[in-house]
Amino acid sequence: MAKMKAIRIHDFGAPEVLKLEQLERPVPAAGEVLVRVLAASVNPVDWKIRSGNYGAIGEDDLPIIPGRDICGEIVAVGEDVGHFSPGDRVFAFLDMARGGYAEYVAVPAEELAAVPQSLSAEEAAAVPLAGITAWQGLFDHGGLEEGQRVLVHGGGGGVGHLAVQIAKAKGAWVATTVSPEDVVFARKLGADRVIDYKSELFEGILDPVDMVFDLVGGETRARSFQLLKEGGILVSTLGEPDGETASKFNIRTAGYMARPNAAQLAEIADLIERRKLRVCVQQTLQLSEAAKAHEVLENQHTQGKVVLSIA
Repeated sequence: MAKMKAIRIHDFGAPEVLKLEQLERPVPAAGEVLVRVLAASVNPVDWKIRSGNYGAIGEDDLPIIPGRDICGEIVAVGEDVGHFSPGDRVFAFLDMARGGYAEYVAVPAEELAAVPQSLSAEEAAAVPLAGITAWQGLFDHGGLEEGQRVLVHGGGGGVGHLAVQIAKAKGAWVATTVSPEDVVFARKLGADRVIDYKSELFEGILDPVDMVFDLVGGETRARSFQLLKEGGILVSTLGEPDGETASKFNIRTAGYMARPNAAQLAEIADLIERRKLRVCVQQTLQLSEAAKAHEVLENQHTQGKVVLSIA
């Protein structure tokens, strides 16, 4: 069998548990394609899984290959795949059954979308999970509409910097809270109001909003209830917001986990092609440096995304 290099986790723990190994190259099943991975994004969920702090993955699931989004080139197609061919450049938000920190991955064709021509492999790999998370939070769960007001907490991060731009592209008025070093960055993204969370209280500055998109949690989320219009919604990637407090303020809440969706990824790609959306890659490392990538993401301030270059 043909071999490939991949990072695997055999035990939960510090970044050092990420091991570079030689594994058998996957063979695409019916409805799948085999992708030669050019780049894979590194996301907070990766280090949460690695450390054992992600409930959906337990010790019985080990060993696993981490990584939820990739950019690559199709090298083989399985049966019943009619709309992709070898040589096509694609990107995808992977489901939990497969990992992107590898030279090859078999992906259901229904989860793939064509890569925007303007993007490098590293930029493209940074889009799927963060972009779809932003899209589903704003629209599927938040119901954001043109002309509405939204506050994005954490607008300088991987999901946040895309959420700010996507909301603006769809005609919303957008405010965002960021760290001091991200203020200029967030303004360049097009945010209507940028708030330095260390020196300003958003609830004392902003008029009421229709939606809060929470990527921070904790005390920041707790202070957000009072800023929402009656009937507004607080959407969070960090669990379901407190229902009792929501009832007190007569607002709605939604906690969610993003799911692969190729149709939404294609819409995001269209925004990129029309120059309505750009992705920021702060740092690119090699596959063998996966542990360093986790250390950066877990312990340092990041602006945009961290990506592994693989091929």
